[in-house]
Parts: sequence; C-alpha cells; structure tokens
Amino acid sequence: MTRSKSWGFPRWGGYGNTRRETVSVRMCDWHGCDEPGDCPAPKFRDSPERFWFCQEHAGAYNRNWNYFKGLTQEEAERVQREEMKRARGYQDSGAWRDTSSGVTKEERERDAALEVLGLDGTADQAEIKAAFRDMAKKHHPDANQGDAKAAERFKSIMAAYELLRE
Repeated sequence: MTRSKSWGFPRWGGYGNTRRETVSVRMCDWHGCDEPGDCPAPKFRDSPERFWFCQEHAGAYNRNWNYFKGLTQEEAERVQREEMKRARGYQDSGAWRDTSSGVTKEERERDAALEVLGLDGTADQAEIKAAFRDMAKKHHPDANQGDAKAAERFKSIMAAYELLRE
C-alpha cells in the first residue's frame, strides 16, 4: 500500500475531486464586445429568438427598440389596444373592480372590516385598536363559554382586525 501525495501539510493535491468541469458562458452578441451576455433582448416583435447582450449593450439596444417597427399607424394602434387588453387581465374582472361604484376589492374589504368593528371609514389606527379590544373582550369564547355565536363573532372580529392592522 502506498501513500498518496496529498497527505499532510501542505496539501499538494486538491481536496476531493480536483477535476473541474468547463462552464460555458454566453458572450454578448454586440459586435466587438467580449463581456458575458446575460440580458436577453428580442430580435423582433413576437419572436422567440433573442439577442444576448451585456448590461451596457442591452441598455443601448433597448433605447433604440421600436416594438411597432414595420407596422402602419392603424396596425400599431390595433396591436397596442390588444396588448393593453391582455395586460389588464384580471384587473378588469368584476371581482377586482365594482364598475358601478369604482370601488376596488381592497376598499370593499376594508369597509366590511370597519363595519364588523362598528367603525366608519374615517377611523384611525388608535380607534381601530380600541374598538377591537372592546369587542374582543365582549365576545371572547372564554367570557361566553358554550355560546357558538359569540365564538363565530370573535373569529370575524379577529379577521377584521388582522386586515385593518396591515
């Protein structure tokens, strides 16, 4: 049995597997640049093909990028309308905005939580906290043992306070 050369100090060999795998680095597609290209940029509108630039050249490319290049004014406006419809997505759904009143879902939830605590829309954090404490003491399950309605009321008070506290 022979000893390896990697025993003792200094350690002449490496620790463990010393072979290193080569790492492929994508280079910037900008002519003459030798930096790594880690910023993708589309070659043209709706194309899956990408240029890969360094950060500096990606910025230069994006400053001159025209999404509507090659389209007439009417075609560009049509494409822009379609993109805006697609970008809005869920915000135009009825669950997000009540179109009759212009109130968002968050505003409706806040109003409902204030109503649970018996407050109006002008309540500040100190009033919210005071109302929560009073109602929590009144409807706490320990204070109302065996009362299922009080337990449900306490849960709704806790949920309302959690929402308003954020």
